[in-house]
Amino acid sequence: MQRRLVPDISTLQTFECAARHGNFTRAAEELSLTQSAVSRQIRDLEAQTGLRLFERVRQRVVLSETGERFLPEVRELLARAERMMIGAMAAGQRRQPLRVATLPTFGTRWLIPRLGAFAASAPDVALTIESRGQPFSFDEDNFDLAIHYGQPSWPGAVATFLCSEVVVPVAAPFLAARLQRGQTLEDSPRLHLTTRPKLWQDWFDREGEGARDAYNGIRFDQFSMIISAAVAGMGLALLPSYLIEDEIARGALIPVSDRAMATEYSYYIVQPERKRTSKAAELFQDWLLGQVTRREPGMEKGLSEPAAQDREG
Repeated sequence: MQRRLVPDISTLQTFECAARHGNFTRAAEELSLTQSAVSRQIRDLEAQTGLRLFERVRQRVVLSETGERFLPEVRELLARAERMMIGAMAAGQRRQPLRVATLPTFGTRWLIPRLGAFAASAPDVALTIESRGQPFSFDEDNFDLAIHYGQPSWPGAVATFLCSEVVVPVAAPFLAARLQRGQTLEDSPRLHLTTRPKLWQDWFDREGEGARDAYNGIRFDQFSMIISAAVAGMGLALLPSYLIEDEIARGALIPVSDRAMATEYSYYIVQPERKRTSKAAELFQDWLLGQVTRREPGMEKGLSEPAAQDREG
């Protein structure tokens, strides 16, 4: 890291404030600085970056085209710095900080409804949960643990098998009623996950039913959106039943076949090698493994080993 390229946070705060007000005097009032101090910090930032960030127009200052491009990145950096400090302050009140990355729908639908039990059992752990839809670098994102769908391969990390996945075809009640009256799955509208485009074809092949066009239908990039679309009656959906426990319980979605299918991928708990001594991460991993030992619907221990990497929506 070249220190001369690392910006001063206070200078960036001054730039953001001046850009927001379009006026150095008002920025100075908000920051409890003099107008000349604001001007000097802006000049220093322009000198450091080699960019002209403001244009002086009569009695006003306006962002240059370069300043307009620079401002969103500055705001993001300031926001991240603020989150870092808040996280550090919160963790300081407890002995074990723990930052976990989870797949979006898995986190919302399965993890969070159960998370209260972990929080109650581990009051000393300062837990932060963030969603990540794709693999990332543990060196760049400072997570202690991640929940991953795909194959047990992650550079610089160790993967522990959590569970396999079973999907079942479901539909809104009125579509399910049509099937009971003789409409076939092949002739029904279907919903697809963009990251698993062959899921319906695999299901038809497994059942030996065939389909003229297994790929026909609306596509979504998140399981959560497919669930909403299925509830709205837009089509049949192949979904992991552990994601739709509530919808099935209240009758918003109905299984239209008793033939579930184990997918070829699995879920893994991933820990970076350099953090494998984290007691909080080990505690959380043990708790996660304990949650699936009861062989919950749609989540099976050891049904299949993954063959290729994919991601859950």
